[in-house]
Amino acid sequence: MKKPLIILTGPTAVGKTQLSIALAKAVGGEIISADSMQVYKKMDIGTAKIRPEEMEGVPHYLVDVLDPSDGFDVVRFQEMAKDAMEQIYQKGKIPIIVGGTGFYIQAVLYDIDFTNTCEDFAYRDSLSHYAKEKGEEALHALLKEKDPKAAMEIHPHNVKKVIRALEFYKSSGQCISKHNEERRKKESPYLFCYLVLNQDRDILYERIEKRIDEMLKDGLVEEVKELKEMGCHKDMVSMKGLGYKEILSYLDGEMTFPEAVALLKRDTRHFAKRQLTWFRREKDAVWIDKGSFSTEEEILLSILKLLEEKGIYNPVRGKKIENEE
Repeated sequence: MKKPLIILTGPTAVGKTQLSIALAKAVGGEIISADSMQVYKKMDIGTAKIRPEEMEGVPHYLVDVLDPSDGFDVVRFQEMAKDAMEQIYQKGKIPIIVGGTGFYIQAVLYDIDFTNTCEDFAYRDSLSHYAKEKGEEALHALLKEKDPKAAMEIHPHNVKKVIRALEFYKSSGQCISKHNEERRKKESPYLFCYLVLNQDRDILYERIEKRIDEMLKDGLVEEVKELKEMGCHKDMVSMKGLGYKEILSYLDGEMTFPEAVALLKRDTRHFAKRQLTWFRREKDAVWIDKGSFSTEEEILLSILKLLEEKGIYNPVRGKKIENEE
């Protein structure tokens, strides 16, 4: 029998965290973060990382486990997530993957095999050097020549993903966009439900702007300043995340503070748009429109009904687990 798996994703700032806690408590689940930045220690404000008191006793995995100097990519995420899932299954619980990094989720959901993908470190370094010398737009232009579809999906400033796509093309001779499409056709080894929480675009953009204002008020600049004093720099994977690269550019004197904030807000809106584009391509995704519900409780009840229909959640079993705790 396939093991159960719940995925709760959606664009940044849509409200996944609060709903995920309620969902985990209802079904007897534990949460695995599918966020490429919340995995890092000392990076709390800019990642909108859940606080321990907000977890309400629900165990979270892949949060606060790596140092900012550590690398983190889809292969490492897959390894860590599968290990966390095994721990959760052994407890008789249901793993709930929560986050907005679509490729990370896809890697686990369809158990993508990365062993045949050769890593060409010399080529990777040459592309990184090219981006520094010629600029990110020039690097992105190289991708547009090899894989136009991937170039449309990957933002020019996301140098890490642009390099990965170019490296994949060089090592396999195949476009990564075509590769991803083929992966989506693969059957998952899990009995899963892929939930995409969404909201009206204007409301979502308002939430994004408000969240960034709150981050700045809570000390985002000070957080980035401390990371910089620790030796963190813009070439690190951790410092390429939204909020960190913009504020770091301000601290490095590359732009004014208002320019950094405006850039952060713009890039976060663009990021949310790209996330939604990714999720729309997922054939098994079930969209949850927040505007169709009056309360969070209504959303939760709708999800529980869906999980019951799919055979993932049994209300009697869920109640039993809750009572045992």
